[in-house]
Amino acid sequence: MKSTIEELGPTRVRMAIEVPWGDLDHAFGEVYKELKKQVRVPGFRPGKVPERVLDQRVGRPVVLEQVVQHAIPEVYSEVVRENQVRVLGQPDIEVTRLDDNDTLAFTAEVDVAPKIELPSLEDLSVTVDDVEVSDEEIDEQVSVMRERFAMLTGVDRPAQDGDHVSLDLEARVDGEVLEDGTTSGMSYEVGSDSLMPGLDDAVRGLSADESATFETDLHQGEYAGRQAEVTVTVRSVKAKDLPELDDEFASTASEFDTLAELRDDVRTRLGRAKTMQQGAQARDKLVEHLLEATEVPVPDGLVAREVEWRNRSLEQELQRAGMNWDAFLQAGGIDSREAYDADLAKQVEEAVRTQFILDAVADAREITVDNDDLSAQIMAQAQRSRMSPEQYAQQLQQGGNIAEFVADVRRTKALAQLLEQTTITDASGTTVDLDALRPQTVRAGEETADDDVSEDAADDVVSEDAAAAAADEDEAPDAEVASAVAVEAAEGATEDSEDVAKA
Repeated sequence: MKSTIEELGPTRVRMAIEVPWGDLDHAFGEVYKELKKQVRVPGFRPGKVPERVLDQRVGRPVVLEQVVQHAIPEVYSEVVRENQVRVLGQPDIEVTRLDDNDTLAFTAEVDVAPKIELPSLEDLSVTVDDVEVSDEEIDEQVSVMRERFAMLTGVDRPAQDGDHVSLDLEARVDGEVLEDGTTSGMSYEVGSDSLMPGLDDAVRGLSADESATFETDLHQGEYAGRQAEVTVTVRSVKAKDLPELDDEFASTASEFDTLAELRDDVRTRLGRAKTMQQGAQARDKLVEHLLEATEVPVPDGLVAREVEWRNRSLEQELQRAGMNWDAFLQAGGIDSREAYDADLAKQVEEAVRTQFILDAVADAREITVDNDDLSAQIMAQAQRSRMSPEQYAQQLQQGGNIAEFVADVRRTKALAQLLEQTTITDASGTTVDLDALRPQTVRAGEETADDDVSEDAADDVVSEDAAAAAADEDEAPDAEVASAVAVEAAEGATEDSEDVAKA
């Protein structure tokens, strides 16, 4: 087999491939095997029809066409693998020669990953915001705790902001009552603006058993984009009775005996959360620096395909939610579909450039992905998706996304390594140590909201969900308890998709 590769540009190549007839024996065997199952010829038992008879029965051109269709994907994949071409997407195939019993020749044009010249990765540095916790921020957090311990008391007066009311709602379009726009006994906090535009203005000033009518735009359902006339009736009004901010409140709402101790603890937790934000900010600024310092050509087709795929996915979600594009754009304050697509294309291009750069870093540093890496990432993503590791691993396998997952884990490791070696200073010039993101020693019997922060601080801040996980969960995912399914998926990915994992 002969092959040549011509560079059509920094992200596009043409492969010219010639296949000797003898190399097509396997393809002929597979085609004839299928034809013998399908073609029935009098005088021959099923599956025993000679190949020359099949040629006559279905026509030699038909046989050759099927052989070509069977052979080209195999030959193309072999050429890609032997030449270590990092292809992106499907190739454009053109058969240039088909001489029976002689030669098959074809060309394949395909987008490829660009060759990137990395900037110096030594002496990297970024500046992040200072960690400052103000009294106002502490007051806000304490107020949230205070709200949780508020009591609701019925009052005989018109509703005002902060009150909790029981409502009956009835929505009409063109005089017709909407089934999904009617409810009774719904609890609502006045002034929260959490349900529909116009509701708060209508409810303010209403006492129990009083009603008001207002108009609002519908964003979901059959009448999305239309205006509805909504009648709201207040059934009861309750005011929040907040506890006094004193030592008694502190002992009730926390493990602390005094309000001063509670405020000190809130200050510590806010400071740690902001330190986590420093790490995330350092990660983002490091990526921004790499993008600015590196020339990365991006295939137009790759961006266009990704934008199209994301739009199709969003369209399906909108349909399931009973929304259309106009309602979605209006709800998001987006001027037009063209503006949305342009912004999405920009985001996709930046994401693709980032991937190419991190792939190049991983190549330069010969970063590999082992089962511990994959198991830990599967555990983390499963936790985020609120499913078991086994379910998440099976989802990856069924969706054919194992190779892509491996590549993402490799990029994460590359970025984490760079972040570990980056000098991070705050606006005041103080060096920020990523070790500060590690969980602090916990006294026996105590728990903190930081227990699940990963042991590797750099990996934490690379993961955009690390801070959210720290706030929501009690324990860290342990890579060692990853399921057998997850490990098998990892092994399959590293064995079967090595070239993709490095691309």
